[in-house]
Amino acid sequence: MSSITGILKAVKNASRKLNLLDVTTINSILMSVADEAEKEVSYLLNENKRDLEAMDKSNPKYDRLMLTSARISGIASDIRKVAALPSPLGHILNETIRPNGMKICKISVPFSVIGIIYEARPNVTFDVFSLCLKSGNACVLKGGSEAQYSNKAILNVINNVLTKFGIDLNTVVLLSNEREITSELLTAVDYVDLVIPRGSKNLIEFVRNNSLVPVIETGAGICHTYFDKYGDVKKGTNIINNAKTRRVSVCNALDCLLIDSERLNDLPALCSSLSNSHVIIYADEEAYKVLQNQYPMELLRLANEKSFGTEFLDYKMAIKTVHSMDEALEHINHYSSKHSECIISEDKSRQQRFIKEVDAACVYSNVSTAFTDGGQFGFGAEIGISTQKLHARGPMALPELTTYKYVIWGDGQIRQN
Repeated sequence: MSSITGILKAVKNASRKLNLLDVTTINSILMSVADEAEKEVSYLLNENKRDLEAMDKSNPKYDRLMLTSARISGIASDIRKVAALPSPLGHILNETIRPNGMKICKISVPFSVIGIIYEARPNVTFDVFSLCLKSGNACVLKGGSEAQYSNKAILNVINNVLTKFGIDLNTVVLLSNEREITSELLTAVDYVDLVIPRGSKNLIEFVRNNSLVPVIETGAGICHTYFDKYGDVKKGTNIINNAKTRRVSVCNALDCLLIDSERLNDLPALCSSLSNSHVIIYADEEAYKVLQNQYPMELLRLANEKSFGTEFLDYKMAIKTVHSMDEALEHINHYSSKHSECIISEDKSRQQRFIKEVDAACVYSNVSTAFTDGGQFGFGAEIGISTQKLHARGPMALPELTTYKYVIWGDGQIRQN
């Protein structure tokens, strides 16, 4: 017996009990968790500080790891939003009555047990719990060692509430940090129904290549914005600055600006706000010549091939000059991680072509890629952003955490052939 088999068996048993909880109780638990998180903000920040002290501030993960009073308030708000959403369970997705009177209903149901493997993102612990509970799933959490104190503190807050409501504490468990535990989780096909990795490209590839349990990939976010020759400079300046600098450590942050060669003279204006955040620009030769002496030279670099197709997770951005929409689309097709892509253009036909030809989970027209977020989409929170195409794509929330089963109603019918 592996070291976590007993734990996983207990989680599986707890998942069956969740089927008996009514929506009112689930919502009450979530509201109480939100209240408890705000009540215990000092405790959460102190434990988070222990994790932060062990990490170099220059590490791109530092910002993801950091909790603040404002972020905890935002997390609590997201939990309340999840509580306010309709339950995704028990929906009749399709219903037919056969000639013999037999009624066949296709009904939404939980997966049962969901495993989440993630890195330095303690907010994920709250998000996953709220979405899994609301969708009737028990969850097994495998957080990164960088956030071990934060995650344990968050689980303590959640468990305090579950205890008050008499809920099995195995509804949500946090596994230890040993690497071999990850391999055991990925092969636990008898107890875990779905695994969702959240983190670096290396983590996601490891999970995909080693899991026997079905996986939904939440891929890296290599995001492009294409400033078309019919783009509006004011819109473009605001969108580019927001997409790049709002929060650089997240997967929806802008990594590469594509600019039509006919609009190179507008490039200094488009990049003007970026210098306020000390964004380092890796520009190709044409863009470099235009930005020279019009953007702080200490922040300007000449791009090389490695500058493209990179998820910077930092105050860094690449610029590529393109000479046609075909070239822009080809560049995105080659380097995209199929996460979020944007066009800035006032030409409707070119907007439509971009939307049709770009293969990504989220495609934007004159909107910042920073909106690729479950909360911003009105989902309350998200369990990840899927870049694959089977079952789920884009921000995943309550509907994506359900599957379905067929329920057949009859009155003694037997098959005649």
